Amino acid sequence: MLVHCASRESRMEPPVRSLHHVTATVDNAQDDLDFCLGILGLRLVKKTVNFDNHHVYHFYYGNECGTPGTLWTTFPYRGKGVPVGRKGAGQIDATSFSVPTGSLDFWRARLERCQVVVTDLPPRFGEEAIWFSDPSGLKCELIATSRDRRPPWARGGVAAEMAIRGLHSATLLVNSPTRSLELFRQVLGFEIVTEAPGRIRLAVNGDDPGRILDIAYDSVAPPGVNGLGTVHHVAMAIADDAEQIHLRDQLLEWGCKVTEIRDRSYFRSIYFREPGGILLEVATVGPGFALDEELDSLGRALKLPSWEEPHRQEIEAGLAAVSYKA
Repeated sequence: MLVHCASRESRMEPPVRSLHHVTATVDNAQDDLDFCLGILGLRLVKKTVNFDNHHVYHFYYGNECGTPGTLWTTFPYRGKGVPVGRKGAGQIDATSFSVPTGSLDFWRARLERCQVVVTDLPPRFGEEAIWFSDPSGLKCELIATSRDRRPPWARGGVAAEMAIRGLHSATLLVNSPTRSLELFRQVLGFEIVTEAPGRIRLAVNGDDPGRILDIAYDSVAPPGVNGLGTVHHVAMAIADDAEQIHLRDQLLEWGCKVTEIRDRSYFRSIYFREPGGILLEVATVGPGFALDEELDSLGRALKLPSWEEPHRQEIEAGLAAVSYKA
């Protein structure tokens, strides 16, 4: 049905290195911390604020140092007037995390002990998977794979041989995949690696976990509406500022409306929507989360960008009190 990309030898190296992070709008800050730290066993690598709305937390979860491709991030918006979202086309349908082959029985038991309903999925491209919802109703998947060599966070209460390695992939739901595929292949450097009815798998710089996006398509899927319990955007990693500037020019030439480069302290970002309506980000790999904290202390204190420090007292007063072990 679809024409696959040319071989790597006939193409330039893709600008995108891997996935960087997936960001969701969630409900309650404490519930989010309890779930991601206490149940999923991730590390909180940064507690900061939404740089576009400093009255809202921004939590970054990942491996020991928050390596791009391991990062799941959330905006807890309870009490800020944001309604519950509606899932549908033009959104990230599911965020998938990578776990070792043979670990799904452990994860089923762990999740069910915590009153989380777990549903088995048919094997996806040869890999077993389960799905469940987080406290805000976000669809999360665990995909078991033997191909993930990334070291996990080993102090999150889950044994290393069972622990989450990072993002496996994200599933983008669109009504039609044609123009979305053109953007991902022609500009961002992704390749089609396999297909199934209603689903096309794309990968960049190889098809290891953390480098995969699935495009699911359904011509009659209703449009999604962003809000609590929906994914806000998916971000891809790029090496440095120069490559980001070059890619921004290419995106503009292709016809995307792209933001200016935004300083997120731990990386720099551009944002744009792909043709199916999903918000994408391209973020630099550096400078990273150890910019303002020692590695052993990541996530313990509320960190603010320099331009927000004069407002710290007001910001802290407006944020919900939370407790956790970092």
